[in-house]
Amino acid sequence: MSDPNIGRLLDNRYQLVELLGKGAMGQVYLAKDVLLGGVSVAIKFLSQTLLNKKMRDRFEREATTSALLGQRSMHIVRVMDYGVNSDDVPFYVMEYLRGESLSDLISTSPLSIPRFINVTRQICLGLQCAHEGIEKDNRIYSIIHRDIKPSNILVTNDPTVGELVKILDFGIAKILADDSGQTNCFMGTLAYSSPEQMEGKELDNRSDIYSLGVMMFQMLTGKMPLQAETHTFGGWYKTHHHQSPRTFASVDPNLKLPKALETTIMGCLEKDPKNRPQSVNEIIKTLDPLSARFSHAQSIGQRIGQVLQTRPVVADPQRTDVPSLEEVCRLQSWPKDKPLAQIVFPQVLATSRETVVTLWVMLNKSEIQQRQFSTLYNKLYKNFLCMMSPHPMVLWLTVLYNREHGPRWLRCYLDLKTAKGQEMVRLLGQKGTYQILLFAVEEPQRCAQAISVRLNPSQCQLLQDWANSSQIINAAQPNLSKSLLKQEFEKLQPQILMKLQSDDPDTSFS
Repeated sequence: MSDPNIGRLLDNRYQLVELLGKGAMGQVYLAKDVLLGGVSVAIKFLSQTLLNKKMRDRFEREATTSALLGQRSMHIVRVMDYGVNSDDVPFYVMEYLRGESLSDLISTSPLSIPRFINVTRQICLGLQCAHEGIEKDNRIYSIIHRDIKPSNILVTNDPTVGELVKILDFGIAKILADDSGQTNCFMGTLAYSSPEQMEGKELDNRSDIYSLGVMMFQMLTGKMPLQAETHTFGGWYKTHHHQSPRTFASVDPNLKLPKALETTIMGCLEKDPKNRPQSVNEIIKTLDPLSARFSHAQSIGQRIGQVLQTRPVVADPQRTDVPSLEEVCRLQSWPKDKPLAQIVFPQVLATSRETVVTLWVMLNKSEIQQRQFSTLYNKLYKNFLCMMSPHPMVLWLTVLYNREHGPRWLRCYLDLKTAKGQEMVRLLGQKGTYQILLFAVEEPQRCAQAISVRLNPSQCQLLQDWANSSQIINAAQPNLSKSLLKQEFEKLQPQILMKLQSDDPDTSFS
């Protein structure tokens, strides 16, 4: 039987496309935001069987909580709109995320230690934001998720940060110190619930930490640390209160974990909340040095591989005088047909060795001097946004960030229906690098600084996919696509700035 909701238009804006999933609380649909040229969104409806005041209030609180938290953390699903349809059924609109649930991910095999650290750290950052709370009635209230489990974690590939992790479903989240009567009954998932949650007690952030501990054990081994005799409330109540968790060695003797990591995970599984880490920040402090260690080792391996790939087997003495790419960039002069003003434009640069994509930027000399990219306090962010309809267009975004002087936003558009735009996008996807050439308004005759930027593999693949897809689409209204991309960029700006202001090393320039 066909779904009568497919094709339906909500609020003259959201057109339902297909049913993505359904659960006890309601249904989630894929929809197109026709106001923004067909941008994909996800829409969650409250189930028809739950249309009472109590559940409506809870559903609205879920939307509000997710909206407020999503603004503060990129690791929590972002909610953008709320409404009621013509049948008086409430719904809210959230970002549509293409990815894989952590549950599906670990069902095939456990995570490697480096990937585990990356995924877990992002989950912790999202939980930390929730536990720090939201403002309500001029007070700050901590948010306890109460249903942390692999199926509520989505792992997606972001063109900027690579693997991006999002916490989903704050449907039974608790606003701590508010409406405390609701915790007198059990809500959650039996296998991941803390002992105090099984008792229906008032919960704090340490209950989420217990659930996180169960999930971390499962992520590394593919198995649960606790096993109930029967999958009933009574069976799991007894297990969480009295059964000691299995050790990593008993489950997988070949798994060699750093001692600090193993101690932290087992600490999360303590029955008494007082014996667990008292905040997610304690777990992050354990993960951070491990993250630095593993990423450093990976970086060294990549650099060795790059050197071995590019270094000739026999040195050619005739090539010793060929200038490097950086030297070629530094020898460039500002084009005479461009105004001496603070503008940004892309250009393909052909050298004796290769053809490269460059981004030419003119700034005041004082600002270039302030943004010394060899220091610890500078970061670089790069991203590409694409819109195929009504006209294939890419927004190429680079942000130079300095902790003292803030961001410098560099934007330009690449029209995929022009030969130049096609060449740029394909070269970016194939080479995976581009050069930023900084020129001072006061001294345009020479490049003041050249910065090499490396894209991640997922960005390269997206760029090549966009270039190919655009070939079968007719050109129409390029200015409208530019306007829509600009709107999307403005919505992303606060999240980008929040990431740059954080201590996340992923945006650091090196």
